[in-house]
Amino acid sequence: MSHAKGDRRERELVNRLDAAGFAVMRAPASGSATERELPDALAGNGEVFYAIEAKSSSGDPIYLTGEEVEALVFFSQNFGAKPRIGVRFDREDWYFFHPSECYTTDGGNYRVKKETALESGTDFDEFTGDSSRTRLDDYDG
Repeated sequence: MSHAKGDRRERELVNRLDAAGFAVMRAPASGSATERELPDALAGNGEVFYAIEAKSSSGDPIYLTGEEVEALVFFSQNFGAKPRIGVRFDREDWYFFHPSECYTTDGGNYRVKKETALESGTDFDEFTGDSSRTRLDDYDG
């Protein structure tokens, strides 16, 4: 994915979070502008605060290095935010995962497949508190 497309997707996420009532800030040139590893976005609504690493793909699995995820978790703990990995595949919406919900490869990297995002990711409306998901397993009887 090109940097321009990645930047466009990050701006899209920031704008959507803003429209959903979150105070949100995109870290300028996160990952390269500073020696400190910063998440791509910080978002909060007074009740919940997120540090988000955003990734997008045209359809291939999305990979994050172990270092990216460790930096996200470290920053989140120090800042008091919940770490989330936001993924967006072409022609799909944003889906969110806690790092522990992502598949870890033998090499220590993290992977999210499109099918996994659609099946078990937290969708945008649920992430922002506009809806909640009820699974068939949640029903008794």
